Amino acid sequence: MLAIIVAIDENNAIGKDNGLLWHITEDLKYFKSVTDGHPVIMGRKTFESIGRALPGRTNIVISRDPKFAAAGCTVAASLDDAVAAAAQIDEMQFVIGGASIYREAIRTADTIYLTLVHGKYEADTFFPEIPEAEWKEVERIDFERGKDFNTPFSFLKLKRI
Repeated sequence: MLAIIVAIDENNAIGKDNGLLWHITEDLKYFKSVTDGHPVIMGRKTFESIGRALPGRTNIVISRDPKFAAAGCTVAASLDDAVAAAAQIDEMQFVIGGASIYREAIRTADTIYLTLVHGKYEADTFFPEIPEAEWKEVERIDFERGKDFNTPFSFLKLKRI
């Protein structure tokens, strides 16, 4: 089962200058609890923005550069190769970014774990449109504000119809 996990604003913004747009403690804990113990698949730029392999998960980095290496990570040449490698480890795999990997993964993913930040932020990187006819909201938790974040946000779980 291929899942996507992402935090977006109301314009589908996910980042700027290869970084996140916000710091929400609850979202970071949610991300860790959902992905812990499962393979995570990411593009090279996402890996470089994180700066290290995420503990407690098999990290698979997609890069077209055959010489690319990342400490503590498996490197794959494509999303298909990354999913195949992850499937050898666990039936549940998570795509964690970036934008081009999300655009490719949304075509075949079964589930989207979505943090929706209620607001609009200046960004240069966006999540693709989620076709409403193909996805159904199955879970939702709303927050008026976070511990260290003063804007409402929601955790949603979407399943492919």
